[in-house]
Amino acid sequence: MGTSPTAEPDWPPLTIGEINDVLREHDSRCFPAVDIEWRSPRPLSTTALVRCADGSEQVVKRVPVGLRDAGALAEEHAFMDHLRAQEIPVPEVWSYSGAEFSYEFQLPGAGEDRYRDAFSWSPYLSDAHAAASGAMLARIHCAAEGYDAPARPLRPLCSTLCADPVAAVERHLAARPALAEFLAERDWRADLRAAHAPGAIDLSGLKPLWTHNDWHGTNLLWHGDEITAVLDFGLADRTTAVFDIATAIERFAIDWLAPGRGEPVRVHTAQLAAFLRAYREIRPLTARERAALPEILPLVHIHYELSEIDYFRSVLPRPNRENAEIAYRSYFLGHLQWAASAPGRALRELAGEVSC
Repeated sequence: MGTSPTAEPDWPPLTIGEINDVLREHDSRCFPAVDIEWRSPRPLSTTALVRCADGSEQVVKRVPVGLRDAGALAEEHAFMDHLRAQEIPVPEVWSYSGAEFSYEFQLPGAGEDRYRDAFSWSPYLSDAHAAASGAMLARIHCAAEGYDAPARPLRPLCSTLCADPVAAVERHLAARPALAEFLAERDWRADLRAAHAPGAIDLSGLKPLWTHNDWHGTNLLWHGDEITAVLDFGLADRTTAVFDIATAIERFAIDWLAPGRGEPVRVHTAQLAAFLRAYREIRPLTARERAALPEILPLVHIHYELSEIDYFRSVLPRPNRENAEIAYRSYFLGHLQWAASAPGRALRELAGEVSC
């Protein structure tokens, strides 16, 4: 949490013995694993690249069942299977859920992990990467047409469409007791007003669509300037295409790490233009989507940050009040405050202009 690319992990590291216990019972084809070649530094789950005795490799991800149980993983994998059938380069994956943890085993995607050590709110390495990212996201949105699974329920660490920040909070309060307890200690309605949160916005006329919702260079593999694999569908849900676009913009175009360096937040305008131009070449935005994009941008983080507070309070073995407070003050409210500032309004205007 905070502004560091890495943080102390929330969970103990994966071990060869633990991985082999799962493989022995559920996928003897890869048994045994013999070496862990790389560990992800990201704190919210535990991921490692594992080499097996036959020379093959598997990416193994472990999450607590309180975060993703078998049903939740099945929702994600079904969408991945659909996209793979539509020739989107999504690696094959299988999973096992036990009493305490769920395990995902994924074939390594083709290509290079150019963003392995990048923070999630980092720009692309080049305008060409931003353009490739926009084009691939458009391909995914085209491929997702016809996939009509229902929207997912609220869970810790989820991302879904927000049209009204007050209604979003109330929905989480009704469903997530730990978050309700956290927010009962503060006047969140007054905090939203102080952060200049927008009121309810009209999203009528936007077609529902299953979307990735965590679109960033860290979830892509590369060969030169070409994307060769799309990863991490943990936040995928039934939203709408323009929500996914806005979420992607919030991930790469805004330098959220600048205040930690004592600098003002700046916007990567050239990458934003490259991203949207490449997207439009494959999937032109409708007039309704173009109008909605600037309105959705201030709200894309709302559900995720509420669910992240829930994660820190309800999923961890020992609730982390400090990180929950950071998520609330710096991210949930802080991003709203910036969106209402002059630079934030300028970004929204620019996004509307370059989406045409």
